[in-house]
Amino acid sequence: MAEIAEGGGGDHGKGKKRAKKQSTRVDMTPMVDLAFLLLTFFVLTSTFNKPKSMELSLPAPPEKPEDMPPVKNGVTFLLTKDDRIFWYAGEFYAEGNDKGKPATTLEETNFSKDGLHALLLDKNGWTISEKKRVTEEGIKKKLADTTLTKEVNKVLADTKAITVLIKTDDQATYRNAIDMLDELKICDVGKRVIGIEMTQSEFNLLQAKTK
Repeated sequence: MAEIAEGGGGDHGKGKKRAKKQSTRVDMTPMVDLAFLLLTFFVLTSTFNKPKSMELSLPAPPEKPEDMPPVKNGVTFLLTKDDRIFWYAGEFYAEGNDKGKPATTLEETNFSKDGLHALLLDKNGWTISEKKRVTEEGIKKKLADTTLTKEVNKVLADTKAITVLIKTDDQATYRNAIDMLDELKICDVGKRVIGIEMTQSEFNLLQAKTK
């Protein structure tokens, strides 16, 4: 809003007329009010950055690590010193177990693209392909983002998807554990379990591998 105030000018002599001088004063009050209203609107409607987090399954620890119930479609990773990773699929069976099962053997991998990344892509193939299918169908059907996210989460939690258990000994590093979690996220592993102690049999087999 602008106010125009007239002032000065007039006749200053006989027979001579001069144009009246005009002075302009701009009232900034309405503009300031509008600025505050817009600022309040954007503050209330904006979405602030949320801290990035990763969902983890942290079950109540059993009294003994040996009492941990078997995990369907489980893949267990054992982290130890020197950035070394050992893994096995399914249940662990010690040498001479009472079930008569062949003893579990540990396979070694590493944090390279052809190591852990390729292994997870292979083991988690069903989840990756199913997630891709659900996502493409959701885009075609123009589903809302929240609905599409729910459908994807169902795939990640399906019983056909693998469950990864991460166990560390006292020589593993936090960096290795974080790198492991990052790789699981990249490879769409939805069921991740960390914080479970190794059984004595697992620890003994790991020690034999790292000697």
